[in-house]
Amino acid sequence: MVTLDTLNSTQNITSNTSTYIEENMSYFDEILGKTFSLFSNNFDTLLFIIFIGMGTILVARTVNNLMENYFTKASSKLRMDTTAFRMFRHITVAGIYFVGLIVIIFRFPNLQSLSVALFTGAGVAGIVIGFAAQSTLSNIIAGISLAIFQPFRVGDRLNIMNEYGKVTDLNLRHTVIITWDNRRLIIPNSVISNEAIINWTIEDPAVIWPVNVGISYDSDISLAKKIMIEEARKHPLVMPLQNMEYSVVKPSFLKPETFANGFKNLSVLRNVDPDFRDKGEVNVYVTELGDFAVNLRLLVWFKDRSDAYSSGCELREAIKRRFDSEGIEIPYPYRTIVYKTDIHKEKSPEKSASAEKSKIKYAPRSRLTDIDDKTGIDDETGFDDETGQ
Repeated sequence: MVTLDTLNSTQNITSNTSTYIEENMSYFDEILGKTFSLFSNNFDTLLFIIFIGMGTILVARTVNNLMENYFTKASSKLRMDTTAFRMFRHITVAGIYFVGLIVIIFRFPNLQSLSVALFTGAGVAGIVIGFAAQSTLSNIIAGISLAIFQPFRVGDRLNIMNEYGKVTDLNLRHTVIITWDNRRLIIPNSVISNEAIINWTIEDPAVIWPVNVGISYDSDISLAKKIMIEEARKHPLVMPLQNMEYSVVKPSFLKPETFANGFKNLSVLRNVDPDFRDKGEVNVYVTELGDFAVNLRLLVWFKDRSDAYSSGCELREAIKRRFDSEGIEIPYPYRTIVYKTDIHKEKSPEKSASAEKSKIKYAPRSRLTDIDDKTGIDDETGFDDETGQ
């Protein structure tokens, strides 16, 4: 009896399973048939979409390469600014993709009616899209603004966001800057438009560079200034004193130099006046009488910032070597403490001379403070060593 019931249950399960499989297979066949029918009835439309899509990509890439090659050659021959051309190239490529998308949309009647409705409600759609793509649109608008007003150009060297580097690309979304240590800095255009920029290339790349050195109070200031001036004159990349507005030097020693990107034909000093090496004007100032040093500042001119940094380091090293040989001391913060002898030994009369109370001496070396042995009071300031008053 149990065996018969088990057999019947097994048959029922098998029957239900086969029925479920048949129903699902028929449903799958129906879906597959509808899909095949859709593809077969709209095969020409699918081919059209594939053709337009591939054609759009091919045309956009071809136009992009042709425009890039043409603008590169034209800028090198005509010495033209390529920043606006780069932005025009990016806009042209984006326009080609947009036209391809519009052609595909108008191929479908349903999408066509949808697009007409969107254009009809352009005001509402514009508000919605504006909020949804606020960041992207702000970058695009800022990029177009940068290309038109040109606070900097491709190839310019900038200080921005505490970074220094060369602009290598400006597109609709961001600007690419290669920093001095060969890092690629990608900054959104909307961020750049709100930042303060120092452009070291525009108008004149010449830069004045400070070299700061401190000497001790015992050292001869005149001798130190003379050494710094002589070392500046001897350096091959140091330029004569420049006019702050125009960087004008003797015309006979100017040689036209064009930047590699061809943006601007600037007169940059290449051969320094021979008289400058012997008696050219170089300025050294005493900027501060510090706690332990007299601080001097040497101001020298270089033709661009890249020369200034390395040359400034070389000048600093040369000045240090000359100071060492001429006996000019470069001080450092220090404190000298003379410890008193064992207080118990002061009771011995024969050792009283050697058992002085402490004499504490502080930098700078040129001025030491003595504490009176008996009173414990500073001879010069009246400071009581024991009471602290």
